[in-house]
Amino acid sequence: MAVTNLRCATAKANLKCATIEIQNPRKDDDGNEMIVEITPRAAHRLTAIAESDKTPNLALRVAVESGGCHGFQYLMSLVNTADMDAAEDTLFENEDVVKSGSEYKAKVVMDEPSLELLKGSSIDYTMELIGSQFKVTGIPGAKSSCGCGTSFDIA
Repeated sequence: MAVTNLRCATAKANLKCATIEIQNPRKDDDGNEMIVEITPRAAHRLTAIAESDKTPNLALRVAVESGGCHGFQYLMSLVNTADMDAAEDTLFENEDVVKSGSEYKAKVVMDEPSLELLKGSSIDYTMELIGSQFKVTGIPGAKSSCGCGTSFDIA
């Protein structure tokens, strides 16, 4: 997989850039980059999973589909980046938690329609009494969301 473009995917000018787009950067209709941030917690967990599975090409795929109690729901699965659709998918990496010399990096893959709905949000990893999970947080266009946290509607 060739690196087609390196771009900082964080809007916070005073912070070190952690998440970058490394394949198929996308822009919205206004010419703004469509980005998602991988939080340090999510990056640590993704890296740990990749290391324990000995799969350096492991990525978290986030896809949005119609459904759920609020109109849209996101689904997550672990995939190999070798199976990505090079024309359709955008690949993000978080470089802040990479150990020196390590081939394991936190990666998130999204198709263009999902990225259009989730642009500007963050992929986080939460640990609660009822369990731990990856979550999409801070969806800018979401009007409301379900208590389960995976269903939302757009304003």
